Amino acid sequence: MKKTIFFSVLIISITFASCNAVNPGSKVENSSGNGDVSALTNVMFKKLVFNYDINKEWKFEGSKPVIIDFYADWCPPCRKLSPLVEEIAKEYKGKIVVYKVDTDKEKDLTQSLGIQNLPTLLYIPAKGKPQITLGLIPRETLVEKINEILLTK
Repeated sequence: MKKTIFFSVLIISITFASCNAVNPGSKVENSSGNGDVSALTNVMFKKLVFNYDINKEWKFEGSKPVIIDFYADWCPPCRKLSPLVEEIAKEYKGKIVVYKVDTDKEKDLTQSLGIQNLPTLLYIPAKGKPQITLGLIPRETLVEKINEILLTK
């Protein structure tokens, strides 16, 4: 009886886990810059932003500039920055793509990029090298960085 219960729980767990798994072949809903902030996994990062397993030099995989918000749920400054990032995503809809990375869930990606402080915003222009800001920044600074780094031609 205990074995039956154990295997039933195991099968149910696997079923739910597979329902939530990311399909690497699927499109990410925010890959077009539709005004939403989408969660970004390590697999998605390699496909949509930069495949650090294949490329040694920076090679952006996307076509529109990107902001990635590295955060943790337990981080008070992250919780304050999150609504601002969501506003920016809507304001710059169609011009930039905005992702968020939960550093507690995406440890491989966080470590691979050397993210050590939270919140961290990573700005990735369509052409050129990425830049970051650390900590909670005011809206004016965020808009300034977007205009300077992402929207210059």
